[in-house]
Parts: sequence; structure tokens; C-alpha cells
Amino acid sequence: MTISLKSALTIIDASLAKGREMNFKPLSVVVLDAGGHAQAFAREDGAAPGRFAIAHGKAYGAVMLGMPGSAQMARAEAQPYFMAAVNGVYGGQVIPVPGGVLLRDDSGAVIGAVGVTGDTSDNDVVAALAGIAAAGLTGES
Repeated sequence: MTISLKSALTIIDASLAKGREMNFKPLSVVVLDAGGHAQAFAREDGAAPGRFAIAHGKAYGAVMLGMPGSAQMARAEAQPYFMAAVNGVYGGQVIPVPGGVLLRDDSGAVIGAVGVTGDTSDNDVVAALAGIAAAGLTGES
């Protein structure tokens, strides 16, 4: 199974709605498939133009390493040389902080990842999980 465009758009819409509901700063949300390819992206009015790269880096690290941003950050703190090497392997595209959330199907298989950026990393996770829940999927943050 992979993430459909319909589900990706649902995730984005619900993530952005959660951010507005909670008065977060303008958010940007990307949904990647299991191969790390962008399925959909949106940047709210007022969000910095460079937010695609940040959202993508959060999601890309999650899907390529099979671990959410929080686990990547812990790994980077414990073994900075490992995350530096991983980032070298992936051309500097990995941003190991919360806000990169794995997408899993009903069987637990990784079907993609969501990257949210714009507010604090913890708030980015809140928005991502709201979007994922709205799509009826499971997120690992």
C-alpha cells in the first residue's frame, strides 16, 4: 500500500486546520510516499518560502530511516557522527527534529511520511498527527 493523493490532501487540509485552530504560526506540510517522493505539499499564506525544504527534510529523514523525527533527534544527540554520515549519504536532505512523522497502514507497514514546519517542533507534530488521524492512518512521531 502507498499513500494516495486523496489521503495526502486530507492530511494537509486537517494539519493546516489544526494549526489555525490552535493559533500556530503559518504552517507548511508535505506528504511523501514510501520512496521519499512528494505526493502533495501546501504552504499557508505568511509562511516563509523556504519551508518546503524544511518540511521535506523532516519527512524525508523519517521515511528513509524508518524512524520519526523525535527518534532521529535523540540519535543525533547520542551519535552526532552517525546522523552527519546519514545526512551526507542523503545529500544533506535530512532534518532530524520532531515534525517528521511516519505514516503506517493498518498492518504497521510504512507507507510514507508527513513533514510539518512553521511553529515549534512539538506543535508541528500536533498538527501532523491531527492530519494523519483525519485520513484514518496511523502516525509515529
